[in-house]
Amino acid sequence: MGIQVNSIKFDHFVDEKNELKSLAGTSKKSVTVIKIFYRTGSGWFVSAFLVVNATLGAGLLNLPVAYHQAGGVLSAVIVQTVMLVFIVLTLLILGYCSDIKGSNTYQDVVLSLCGPKAQLACAVCVSLFSFGLCITLLIIIGDQWEIFFLKVAYDVYCKTNPFYMTRAFTISATSIVFILPLCFPKRIDFLRYASVVGVLGILYVVVLVTVRYFLPHDSPGTIATRPNSWVDVFLVVPEICFSYQCHVSIIPVYSCMAKRNIKEFSKTVSLAMILCIITYTVTAALGYLQFGNSITNDILLSFNPTAEVMVAVVLVAVKTYTTYPITCFCGKAALDTVWKTLRKMTPEESFHREKTRRVITTLVWFTLTLLFSIYIPNIGVVIQLLGALAAVFIFIFPGLCLLKITENRIDSCENQPKTVYLLKGMAIVLLIVGVFIFGLTLSQAVIQDIRGVVLDHSEFTCA
Repeated sequence: MGIQVNSIKFDHFVDEKNELKSLAGTSKKSVTVIKIFYRTGSGWFVSAFLVVNATLGAGLLNLPVAYHQAGGVLSAVIVQTVMLVFIVLTLLILGYCSDIKGSNTYQDVVLSLCGPKAQLACAVCVSLFSFGLCITLLIIIGDQWEIFFLKVAYDVYCKTNPFYMTRAFTISATSIVFILPLCFPKRIDFLRYASVVGVLGILYVVVLVTVRYFLPHDSPGTIATRPNSWVDVFLVVPEICFSYQCHVSIIPVYSCMAKRNIKEFSKTVSLAMILCIITYTVTAALGYLQFGNSITNDILLSFNPTAEVMVAVVLVAVKTYTTYPITCFCGKAALDTVWKTLRKMTPEESFHREKTRRVITTLVWFTLTLLFSIYIPNIGVVIQLLGALAAVFIFIFPGLCLLKITENRIDSCENQPKTVYLLKGMAIVLLIVGVFIFGLTLSQAVIQDIRGVVLDHSEFTCA
């Protein structure tokens, strides 16, 4: 959920850089200013933690149940390992592609290599992904309030069930008070400090699940050791794509590294992925083995709401309330790009009407995500769809960019080494795999929705 934090932060950095470029003349003083600015940046080690912050998020809560759906820990880990090979590979491909023309954002990479139509498609995908993620965040808010009421007001919540404790009211009221006002500002970089609390909250959930597993606990439900059907192993794919999708934010992070080169970038990617793999795999495996088939889509709902669980609830809630405005901001920015492109607006028209568009888009965005979150039963429903969309960012767009690079080199009428043709074959494989995963996971999500999805609630609820 934190991908948007870094996108905003570093897009702002890039804007300042471009502004200095435009203001600088031919004087030595101006050139010196730009040179000093370019040398400012983060090292590969710090950048790795920025990527970790961008990657760890809501997927951590849902991954344990995905392990169950895929047929147990072994089959899920095997699929995850295969997927991670492609994920790391496409991250490096994006870094390589961004160096071709010095692109600083994911959309710029697509534009520079695949043209404006591909950039428009990319902006649409970013908008849809951000919209779905906002819905997920609001559903998580409802989950946290249920755990809170079970702990502090069990009798009232279960026996009288007043309207102010219903899921619809808690999500709506608290979101209007705590989230909506933060969605209107033109710049929301002040929320970057809240990401620290968010990372601590995620790490606390990891520690909680791990410690609870090794402490005495109730016997788990049935634990799957193999999938019922070979197709079931793909049920974990959307969750993996959703959890490890940091491709949109990786280019802004790379653009702000002090040493921008593939060698430094590969060290950043390697460390970040190792940390994420440990975090996700430990939580998912121990969480699933602790509860078996009784695991819920939001793992916190599986725990008895004790004091230590309540700490996790509060930390996750803080992360959620502060992440929604950032996610909304990025989604609206991409949507604004689509709108201006379709309307063929001039820069003057875009600037003149910016405030009106921002207010209207914010109100419509917030209202629609709020309505969807109230009627969608659990985060697993949305994450299945978002996982299919994440496959586009992980496989399809990087594959298109790599294919375009290799075709340009082959069409240059110069003798090319065999590695160029090998890379072209790799690009085609990425496109085929991406289309397959997108189609399969989207179909599975739709089929599950048609069959019906049960409302996710705590095992300890009065229901």
